[in-house]
Amino acid sequence: MIKKQLQNIRLLLLDVDGVMTDGGIAYDNNGVETKRFHVRDGHGLKLLQRAGVEVGIITGRESNIVAIRAAELGIARVFQGAKNKLEPYEQILQDTGFTDAQIAYVGDDLIDLPVLRRVGFAVAVADAAPEMRPWVDYVTSAGGGKGAVREVCDLILKQSGKWEEVTARYFV
Repeated sequence: MIKKQLQNIRLLLLDVDGVMTDGGIAYDNNGVETKRFHVRDGHGLKLLQRAGVEVGIITGRESNIVAIRAAELGIARVFQGAKNKLEPYEQILQDTGFTDAQIAYVGDDLIDLPVLRRVGFAVAVADAAPEMRPWVDYVTSAGGGKGAVREVCDLILKQSGKWEEVTARYFV
């Protein structure tokens, strides 16, 4: 069943805190926020993009660090400060013409449920709120900020038959 769901994914949407990061938020003595991202998650997103799958971010918080990381990864669809994540999701559907079935979403907490309940492939990270599990198609083995995003990217690539194509250069 998962293979069928993943074969048509055209867009992977991600929450940030607790998905792309471990959920911790650190402030320095000047009140400047910092976040820590996993480098392999970033490489997985680049592999996915190389396979023609678009990547986007919908996060409830606002942070310049998210804008920097998104730019670094070539992610153009970034919605920050989204208290109701369905609003940017609906905008994405309108802008892209994609259907729910063509979108995967990775979340970790209750704010993500409205989108998770709509998409074609719903994912919770391993350390997500336990209330998420009944509503998702897949739970990662890795926690947020600890390779969960890479796990989802690899899963999409392998199940859609694009893994060999986008990784061939590494196995020569």
